[in-house]
Amino acid sequence: MDRLKKIEKKLSHKEEEYIRESKLLVKHSEEYESLEEVFNKPTLMSIYKLMNKKVIKWVDGIISSGKESRVYYAMGWKGELALKIYLTTSLEFKKGLIQYLMVDPRFPRIRHDTFYLVKLWAKKEYTNLKEMYSKGVPVPKPIALHNNVLVMEFIGKDGLRAPLLREASLSNPQKIYFLLLNAIEKMVREVGLVHGDLSEYNVMILDDSIYIIDVSQAVPITLPISIELLKRDIRNINNYFAELGVEIISDEEILRRCTEVE
Repeated sequence: MDRLKKIEKKLSHKEEEYIRESKLLVKHSEEYESLEEVFNKPTLMSIYKLMNKKVIKWVDGIISSGKESRVYYAMGWKGELALKIYLTTSLEFKKGLIQYLMVDPRFPRIRHDTFYLVKLWAKKEYTNLKEMYSKGVPVPKPIALHNNVLVMEFIGKDGLRAPLLREASLSNPQKIYFLLLNAIEKMVREVGLVHGDLSEYNVMILDDSIYIIDVSQAVPITLPISIELLKRDIRNINNYFAELGVEIISDEEILRRCTEVE
């Protein structure tokens, strides 16, 4: 009993310590108002456990912010990391993720309490990243997952994230276009997944290489909805590169290459 109390006291002390550090962290990144939304008690404890497991050393400023998550720069024992924290307070997010989770056979049991759903959504992205990375699809390498906190490879250099496709000045847009088409085809044919929300907003460019991000909503190609999602992904990419003056392949031909049975 005494041992249990000591452990609880130690965890409480570490939690308070990390809360103080988090306030400094968020002030430095000019995101102080979102502190309570992001760094709630379960999230703080998840980060502490990842630190205790020697996955991360420390967390610094915010990299990106969205409706469903915040991404922070972190340092691990082997180099730079990205820490994606899925928000547990967004009702709009909850409604959206239920729609994707219910149709994915890899996640058959779904409860409707918010924290459980957010953890499951984080697990879905981690699972998708692992499956894609293992087959050579250009995505950030997944490192670890604990509840609503996903740790992955940092795409960038010296604390500066790589630009998104929409932000990048491309020296060879035709090459990037073909890299993306190859990635889409590999994702479908070898991994069996469709991104479902692919556009110039979730592709990063680093050293003339691409990295596809935000894969939480990716679904198996076997689902009835997947073909329409794939068509939309292809259309988004073709429309963007057509505006850059790139000679594009027709939507129909790309779809055929992705789905044709050999």
